[in-house]
Amino acid sequence: MTTVQGFDLPRLAAVNASAAFNRLIGLEVVAAGDGEVELRMPWRDDFAQYAGHLHAGMIAALLDTACGFAAATIVGGVTASHFAMNCIRPAAGTGFVAKGTTVRAGCKQVFARADLFAESAAGETTLVATGETVLVPLGT
Repeated sequence: MTTVQGFDLPRLAAVNASAAFNRLIGLEVVAAGDGEVELRMPWRDDFAQYAGHLHAGMIAALLDTACGFAAATIVGGVTASHFAMNCIRPAAGTGFVAKGTTVRAGCKQVFARADLFAESAAGETTLVATGETVLVPLGT
């Protein structure tokens, strides 16, 4: 039987750095461990949709990555099999923080959720979206 150990902060940072999309958007792994992760991404005008808010595709990417990285801290490599999100209010800010949490880590499925917060110039945060993901462990 193979024992899989979760990824620690340095390993998640390396995984993050190896993903071209994550590098492109400036995604940073701020904290990770024990089924939780915190990611940060700065605002850029080219992430905006037509009304000037963060595009829903970017919101989905942040939530999905936070869920996957949170799960990876427990079971190692994962891939998503289902993802859903809810946009609560327009995502506008100077940056964004995604906080992921593992809800349950089983042998064949991992359930995770994430919240996305917009940061203001004054340092205040506002919840803008939530997401949930079902992931499949890759055994790595």
